[in-house]
Amino acid sequence: MDTPARLIDGLRHAGRAIVDYALPPRCPACGAIVAADRQFCLDCWSGLHFLDGPACALCSIPLPTAAAGADLQCGACLAAAPPFEGAPAAVAYGRAARTVALRLKYGRRLGHARLMAGLMLRPLRTLTGEEGAVGALLVPVPLHRWRLWSRGFNQAALIADELARLSGVAHDPHLLMRAKATPSLRGKGRLERERIVAGAFSLGADAKSRCLGRHLILIDDVHASGATLRAAARLLRRSGAARVSALTWARVVPEALTAGAPFDFAAIDSDMDDERMTG
Repeated sequence: MDTPARLIDGLRHAGRAIVDYALPPRCPACGAIVAADRQFCLDCWSGLHFLDGPACALCSIPLPTAAAGADLQCGACLAAAPPFEGAPAAVAYGRAARTVALRLKYGRRLGHARLMAGLMLRPLRTLTGEEGAVGALLVPVPLHRWRLWSRGFNQAALIADELARLSGVAHDPHLLMRAKATPSLRGKGRLERERIVAGAFSLGADAKSRCLGRHLILIDDVHASGATLRAAARLLRRSGAARVSALTWARVVPEALTAGAPFDFAAIDSDMDDERMTG
């Protein structure tokens, strides 16, 4: 390395040291000082429950008692198959996963999208399998225009953009559109939720030509009740796609516990799934 290059490199490291001293990297979940950006502290990392075990072949809900590699379906999918083939998530919805998602969505911590996408790479590669990046297309779940204008960004689109950059899989933020705003899903049963989100989405201009024969992968931050993902997937299935899947950062599962107590699923509906479906 010549002298000017060494000087530039030294200045860069010095500048980084000054920034880290004034604004040290912090855990994205609890705010504790950590060694590098987008790194969890030990406690928060240990609290993440990665969903990489046996799961339902259709909806990807964990099946902890099933044999690894078994092609099984959960009771709900046997009763009524979902409109997607696989809906994995990186982690179970818990304290750390919830905080990261909410800080992206409401705290404008846009860098969290890169962190989430990095941990979603493994389930994405499981979804794409041997096809790899060829033929797959990432489709972020859209916000209604009023919600987008008030917030300024769509967290699902940010995650999809980072996933595309990291994986090489193409993404299309304009393929799926929100056709209408809908009321809150809070306190509604499954059939009522399905009725509310029916017709909430539409395809963008010339979308069918971009869908034909592709493996479309819906991208969102949290999979709570699943009503939003199912509504979007039903429309995409009619677009000529060869296959429709879904991928999220965190998924609500009955086995996931926080502080030793079961999740308050009504609260989860309120702060995650419902919020997207209002405004």
